[in-house]
Amino acid sequence: MAGGKIVKAKPARGGAGSSNHYQGGISFHKSKGQHILKNPLLVDSIVQKAGINSTDVILEIGPGTGNLTKKLLEAGKSVVAVELDPRMVLELQRRFQGTPFSNRLKVIQGDVLKCDLPYFDICVANIPYQISSPLTFKLLNHRPLFRCAVIMFQREFAMRLVAQPGDTLYCRLSVNTQLLSRVSHLLKVGRNNFRPPPKVDSSVVRIEPRKPAPVVNFKEWDGLVRICFTRKNKTLGAIFRQKRVLSILEKNYKTLQALQLSQGTDDQMATDASVLGDSSELTMLADDDAEDNDDDVDDMEMDDGEKKGSEFKEKILGVLKQGEFEEKRSSKLAQADFMHLLSLFNQAGIHFS
Repeated sequence: MAGGKIVKAKPARGGAGSSNHYQGGISFHKSKGQHILKNPLLVDSIVQKAGINSTDVILEIGPGTGNLTKKLLEAGKSVVAVELDPRMVLELQRRFQGTPFSNRLKVIQGDVLKCDLPYFDICVANIPYQISSPLTFKLLNHRPLFRCAVIMFQREFAMRLVAQPGDTLYCRLSVNTQLLSRVSHLLKVGRNNFRPPPKVDSSVVRIEPRKPAPVVNFKEWDGLVRICFTRKNKTLGAIFRQKRVLSILEKNYKTLQALQLSQGTDDQMATDASVLGDSSELTMLADDDAEDNDDDVDDMEMDDGEKKGSEFKEKILGVLKQGEFEEKRSSKLAQADFMHLLSLFNQAGIHFS
């Protein structure tokens, strides 16, 4: 409930045929990701697994009607709740007005992806699933770094976050998230624990930022990882032989060479990690969810007799051979492997941003 547009609720007709669900007279819109936790045992479990200290400032995203908020206020020093829906904001204020918690709760009305986040020690959130990726990387880009985030995600997204090399769901999201944090799966949550129930099951995940943060150009890193996961089960040699990949890299190579000749400087380090949460792909490349098909590579490789660009192609393949990456597959590579490969490419003057 921290992102998306708000639609004014219309009175339901017929009761049983209505898709709106109510709590305290407030209707929830499933299309906007409004699913309220109704199981008090689950709420208690989430708070317990968050490891909240009595001195912690807690960021809650999408508090809804305040079921989780109350438990967070009992456990920590204060809660900053970010909520988009003005109806929910009023409900929160009404619920805690005149209680001992009122002066320890700050409510920010707005889109969490657009507003500036204050200092916090821990984030606990039951979020609209459509903002999962950009929110994850906005949090990991927040400074100063927080201690941990305990977040409810759609189950498949959660399993991608924690996937390891060789796992079926291991993907670009896994690599980028684990570059910046340690991620662990805490518990599976059935859809019937929510009002209204979503169409899929959920999982609670713990995210702990790595301290210190890795020293890497995030645009360079993400550019490499995007290419590697266009067909994660193909060899890197096959991926980097594709005409479209070679064309993009050669254009970058010539542009940077021209800039360095004119300016005599290297490009600056990109330190904004939020670029890793960009859901858009390079327009000429497929994403890592596309089905691998061994028959489609030949059409994308340079013809044997084609001379144009062959020198640059050999330069690319030379880097892969140098690091013994030509026959390896992205689906099996760990963080250190991608870091080593990026270093080899950069040393050869080949860049990805």
